[in-house]
Amino acid sequence: MRFGRKKYTLGQRAGYRALRAVFYPLSLLPLRALYVISDGLALLACDVIRYRRRVVRDNLRNAFPEMPDKERRRIERGFYRFLGDYIVETVKMVSMSEKQIRRRVRMEGLEQPCDALRRGRDVTLMLGHYCNWEWVSSIPLHIPENSVGVQVYHPLSNAAFDRLFMDIRTRFHANNIAMDDILRRLVEWKRAGTPSITGYIADQAPHLDLHMFTDFFHRDTPVLTGPERISRFLDSEVYFVHISRPKRGYYTLRFVRVTGAPKKEPMFDITRKYFRMLEDNIREAPQYWLWSHRRWKVTREMFNDYWGDKAPAMLSHL
Repeated sequence: MRFGRKKYTLGQRAGYRALRAVFYPLSLLPLRALYVISDGLALLACDVIRYRRRVVRDNLRNAFPEMPDKERRRIERGFYRFLGDYIVETVKMVSMSEKQIRRRVRMEGLEQPCDALRRGRDVTLMLGHYCNWEWVSSIPLHIPENSVGVQVYHPLSNAAFDRLFMDIRTRFHANNIAMDDILRRLVEWKRAGTPSITGYIADQAPHLDLHMFTDFFHRDTPVLTGPERISRFLDSEVYFVHISRPKRGYYTLRFVRVTGAPKKEPMFDITRKYFRMLEDNIREAPQYWLWSHRRWKVTREMFNDYWGDKAPAMLSHL
């Protein structure tokens, strides 16, 4: 997105250039140097500022009630260490080369989604706030030339940071589309005969206009169903992106097929499968999920109070 396509105030332009002036030189540092900064950020966030530490501890306690406190504290400290890594790895993307990202992000099982794209099928990728989801934007480097790589983008309230993150998330040829516009744009590509592969970070907490609750880490959890509904509408093949971190600064993305015929699946079964697969993925190395997120702030009681007599109809598929 260029400045010419969106109106920015003089102050917003100045803010963006100031951010670039800070982050670009930092991004030129090798990752081993940036990880020294990360260690300092982790110590600051965990022990000094105590950034959302109560939220983190409550989430871990509810997710792993059987786990000893000592083990949960180990995950907690690992989470803050990774949060620092996520920040500096994202900064690194400001100047990161295609060669670097290809070496650090390994793809397994991408042949199936690419084959679907070559056959003219659209592809849906469902993933979570697990490991470094920013580096997942490098997937378009590996797809057929006649297709487009897409990720759903939630604009930030700060225009300067929004512009900077747009730069970061489009470095490797991804199209960043706001959720309100995603269906329209996907339909346009489909009508033009251009298959798309679209990534949805689908573990976000929805607002009260939701259609489903499911079990996730022992809790009655409100979930987004938009990715599944769009997949059904476009008849897209659906994959879960299983992510692992074999060592610091390296990730492996494994593409696991959920369904090749979404319209034949029971309603919202794809969403249920996604959350089961995501929970299994998180349990492998819990420190890499975003535990500081207030994921369970919307409860079924709040939903029922808000919708009143309309609540049963909203959840009538269950």
